[in-house]
Amino acid sequence: MRLILIRHGEADFDRSGVDALRQLTERGHQQAALTAQYIAEHFQPDLFVVSPYIRAQQTLAHIQQNFADVPTQVYQEITPDDPAAPALHWLSQLTEETIVVVCHMNIIAYIAALLTEDAPEPFHLAEVRVYEHPAVMVGLSQETARFVPQVAS
Repeated sequence: MRLILIRHGEADFDRSGVDALRQLTERGHQQAALTAQYIAEHFQPDLFVVSPYIRAQQTLAHIQQNFADVPTQVYQEITPDDPAAPALHWLSQLTEETIVVVCHMNIIAYIAALLTEDAPEPFHLAEVRVYEHPAVMVGLSQETARFVPQVAS
């Protein structure tokens, strides 16, 4: 099994103060496009899982352009302040072979840490980390690849 964790691209601050409504900046869209290209060149996803927040969905939209037939599940409990353990438990119930998850710091760093039993390490914007494992479970994964999109400032 393979779990591909992706942090959303750079996002603007929403003037309303509602975190869930923050949208990608132009740079964030460029980052997401590079991440989408990396995914398309290296993987064939079976399922997309995405946060309900706009910036994560916009990041995923770039990836979905290459995989029109791959189903998507919006998972309500992978937002920035959600705990990682319940999210990992939920992911462990999925049966697809290659799952792409697009969400946020801090939860994404904690999910990754649980997978490998390492200390949490921050993700760059639109960063991809790939984990291989016999089953989605604490400590059973090995990180096998990373990709950080490079966009000029």
